Amino acid sequence: MDKEFINFRNVDLSDICDVLTKIEKSFNIKLDNQGLEKANTFKGLCELVISKIDLEHEETCTTQHAFYMLRNAIANASGINKYDISTHTKLCKLFPKEGRLEAISKVEDELGFRINLLKPRQWVVTIFSLTLIASGIVCFFNLFAGLAGLLSSAIALKLAGKFGKEMHLKTVGDLACKISRESYLKVRRNNTINKTEVEQKLRELFVNDLELEPVTLTRRTSF
Repeated sequence: MDKEFINFRNVDLSDICDVLTKIEKSFNIKLDNQGLEKANTFKGLCELVISKIDLEHEETCTTQHAFYMLRNAIANASGINKYDISTHTKLCKLFPKEGRLEAISKVEDELGFRINLLKPRQWVVTIFSLTLIASGIVCFFNLFAGLAGLLSSAIALKLAGKFGKEMHLKTVGDLACKISRESYLKVRRNNTINKTEVEQKLRELFVNDLELEPVTLTRRTSF
């Protein structure tokens, strides 16, 4: 199949909605159904997002500024000399397992927003996800037991996400890239936007969250 014609129709709708929610949060906009219906390609979505951001254009690199913000926040929270922190610095060195939650919380306080660096172990997510599915099936036979299972599984998944200690990123540079796409406006200088970056950041969000090959996501990709 021609890669130009690969679309999102075989991707779970809820996963796409999750990415759109991240886009709204990152760029501080609201994507309405009417606008999304007209933006039926990836190019159209990029144009829609840009049209909703009423900020001055400035040709500066958001990821680079995100790194400087992150480096300063880590240095202030930990007492490490900021010049000892580079894009290649290992996150496991800055956030050892002992006291990891507290250390990351201090960095988030310095930044003023969450970085969502941690996640639960995959086997934990798998177990509770399977339990959630099983509880849904049980609902057809025993409504009370099924609902109880759904509720307990949902709560367990939420708590697992909140208190997970596994880092899925390796370096400070990886984390800078993450926050530049998920908290775009929060790491921009002087309430500006680099319009030429928007397409790149949206592509990164889809590629990372939906585990796509970057080459398959083109401007002509349809929803």
